[in-house]
Amino acid sequence: MLTLASDIEVLARFGRALADPIRCRLLLALGEAPAHPSDLADALGISRTRLSNHLACLRDCGLVVAVPVGRRTRYELADQRLGHALDDLRTAIVAVEADRTCTDADDKDCC
Repeated sequence: MLTLASDIEVLARFGRALADPIRCRLLLALGEAPAHPSDLADALGISRTRLSNHLACLRDCGLVVAVPVGRRTRYELADQRLGHALDDLRTAIVAVEADRTCTDADDKDCC
């Protein structure tokens, strides 16, 4: 059981980052490879301004870092273990979703 406030805060930050589909897509993309904002905006089909806001959120959460490369900035996951954690979380959720035992899940929108 999590008891340390810092553990709970870390998970809450991670949850906030994952609460938005665009941030999820960004994290998955950066899990594949570091990228420049313009490339990320094009790949996700969003404006650079909107992308910038999401990258700022992910930086504030401590999940991504900005790395200066000459006159440009490249973004990457703050720690490569985050990529593995995202993959593990995604596959675990897909497995649970495939094995739902709650017969009322669709009616109650609970599971």
